[in-house]
Amino acid sequence: MKESLAAKLDSLARRLDELNATLASETATRDMEAYRKLTREHAEIGPVVAAWQTYRKAEADIASANEMLSDPEMRELAESEIADAKARIASLDGELQRMLLPKDPNDERNIFLEVRAGTGGDESALFAGDLFRMYTRFAERNRWQVEVISENPSDLGGYKEIIARIIGFGAYSKLKFESGGHRVQRVPETEAQGRIHTSACTVAVLPEADEVADVVLNPAELRIDTFRASGAGGQHVNKTDSAVRVIHLPTGIVVECQDDRSQHKNKARALALLAARIKDVQTRAQQQKEAAQRKSLIGSGDRSDRIRTYNFPQGRVTDHRINLTLYKIAAIMDGDLDDIVAALAAEHQAEQLEALSEEAA
Repeated sequence: MKESLAAKLDSLARRLDELNATLASETATRDMEAYRKLTREHAEIGPVVAAWQTYRKAEADIASANEMLSDPEMRELAESEIADAKARIASLDGELQRMLLPKDPNDERNIFLEVRAGTGGDESALFAGDLFRMYTRFAERNRWQVEVISENPSDLGGYKEIIARIIGFGAYSKLKFESGGHRVQRVPETEAQGRIHTSACTVAVLPEADEVADVVLNPAELRIDTFRASGAGGQHVNKTDSAVRVIHLPTGIVVECQDDRSQHKNKARALALLAARIKDVQTRAQQQKEAAQRKSLIGSGDRSDRIRTYNFPQGRVTDHRINLTLYKIAAIMDGDLDDIVAALAAEHQAEQLEALSEEAA
């Protein structure tokens, strides 16, 4: 193991000792917020330090067995112990490197999912509806809740734009690589001559911001308008100004919510979506600053990039970032995204390991 990684692990071991002492003190629970942060840090560091101690024990076993090699009667036992310890070290080395990878603080969060039709007219809107159904079915498979925030239906079906909140532990960790351009190749229902058309949609996945900690919305920087909701809803939509539009004056970001009959609920949802978009802008600016010399293959999330193609005549889905092609388009469009999600996460982890190795070199 590289010295820099060993030094980092030794530092974590010392930090764990400090946490144990602090959490064992009589005053530990006086500040419950600080106590929760410390227990969370303890839970994160504990397994890493335990694996490091096992690694060190294996190193000690090798040193002890080496001392027995000169004794003919103990030589065979010593060689066996050395082989076992080296195998443990080889396994632990990779495990410890994975444990040291930086964790995305947003991974456990709920998300806002935005799907917008792009080039392709009505067919693009229909595909936007198909994509939204795909993500909704994936959410159902994970027992997550889906709340539609706003929608702009197309005349022939599908959506020009639809925004939803997906509520579930780990939603962002599984869907964060979906941001980008999604292209479809198929014969539209309105195509009389059976020609294949290509159209596109964009998807954005935003982690939900914490109400207090992440983004502070200054009321003086907000313009909030109310108006009558449009679309289905019976007599109610013609009588009540329940829809809400919020404009963040410093950035020009505009959000609308008209899905609920309650103006209060629509306002709360609009403000939550606004906070998520502001957080997304801030995060992207920070990422661009930090990664000026090293652009992540997956993590860039540039929404102008074409990340995936859905080819219906050939029954295939291709993710262009990792050159993954799966011939099960019907299952994928029905929400079976596990293979794609796992492959993207594995590639991202491989990139992180490569970066960690470069830092340690």
